[in-house]
Amino acid sequence: MARPRGLLQTLCVLTLGWALVHCQVEIEDDVEEDGVEGVDETAPPAGEKPDAVDCPEDCSCKAEGVVDCAGVDLSEFPSELSENTRQLSLQNNQIKEVTADQLARLYQLETLNLQNNRLTSQGLEDEGFEMLDRLSYLYLANNKLTGAPKLLPSSLVSADFAANQLTKVYPNTFGYKPGLKSVYLHNNKLTDAGLPEHMFNGSDSLEILVMSSNFLRYVPKNLPSALYRLHLKNNKLEKIPSGAFDNLSHLRELYLQNNLLSNDGMDNETFSHLSRLEYLDLSNNNLSVVPKGLPRSLVLLHLEKNSIHSIPGDVLTPIRNLEYLLLHNNKLRSRNIHPMAFQGLKKLHTLHMYNNQLERVPRGLPRRAKTLMLLHNLISEINRNDLAMLYTLTELNLSYNKITSPRMHKEAFRKLRLLESWTYQETSCTTSLWACPKACRC
Repeated sequence: MARPRGLLQTLCVLTLGWALVHCQVEIEDDVEEDGVEGVDETAPPAGEKPDAVDCPEDCSCKAEGVVDCAGVDLSEFPSELSENTRQLSLQNNQIKEVTADQLARLYQLETLNLQNNRLTSQGLEDEGFEMLDRLSYLYLANNKLTGAPKLLPSSLVSADFAANQLTKVYPNTFGYKPGLKSVYLHNNKLTDAGLPEHMFNGSDSLEILVMSSNFLRYVPKNLPSALYRLHLKNNKLEKIPSGAFDNLSHLRELYLQNNLLSNDGMDNETFSHLSRLEYLDLSNNNLSVVPKGLPRSLVLLHLEKNSIHSIPGDVLTPIRNLEYLLLHNNKLRSRNIHPMAFQGLKKLHTLHMYNNQLERVPRGLPRRAKTLMLLHNLISEINRNDLAMLYTLTELNLSYNKITSPRMHKEAFRKLRLLESWTYQETSCTTSLWACPKACRC
């Protein structure tokens, strides 16, 4: 009887072992079905972190290839940068030097921002830029550069060298850049001698050029035909050479204010080829007469702060699209404004003629005008028909003149049925003229 009992025990043990094995297999199957993977043999041991993206100390690297070290008081170019860096922000630091070796190893760099540092031309080894054949955006504004890099990569799209001390630009600084769209060179010390004759040769796609606040006496030559915005304000421009703008058929905005331009410094065709020009600012120059040959496409003409004393009858009439005419702070007298000066300007709705020497309301004012500013003149009377043709006028300012109530005709405003606001004798009136308050002395 001992042998059967031993056999029974053996069968029980085998049955129990089989059951345990079977249950373990089912548990593993359930784990895999729930999406919980087994332990990866390649994963680091518990307690260790995977390798982090290379990022210099005090900098931020929130995305692969993007390194932000802006405003962390760096005094040196970071040395721990990955070769895969595409965007590097180093603005607002104290960096004085960038070597060619430091730049050359960043062969995938697309954007480099070094503005507002302490870089000098001696401290910026521009040979390093030659290796950056993917660089599109370069920002070096607000440094202490005296000379631009001699050679920048052909991949460049936008370059900002504003607020340095530049006196020299080289032919290959901005030349031969087929994708170049914008260049900012304002607030430097550039003269005509510091610019190459063909500064943008081979860069025919340039659209925006800002060279304001330098020491230029002449408009740069051979500008790309694709330009649509050109800033040359705050220079020493005395003359615009014949044909300087002839090939700029796409130009829409031209800023020439705060220069030394006179009528002798331009001819009747200076602006005539600018067939798409919409904004022309010639304020604060030495013009004595409104220039001739202005393009028909102009929408805004700014002539403030010149010495303009007359408007001939044939100067403005061709500008059929003109909407804003700013002639304030000049020396205009009513008798020197031709009665036909504004004829045909059906889109002209804003006319500023304040701070002149007008002795009466000029004749022949634009009939579609909505805003008319005549304050600070010498106007002494308003006659019955001086304003009679201004049916669409909504805003009129006659303050700070020499008008007295007896010399303002009581029917002078009879046609101004759309007038909403007018100022006379330093008093603003916004009520209907037909119920004018005493303070307005109507």
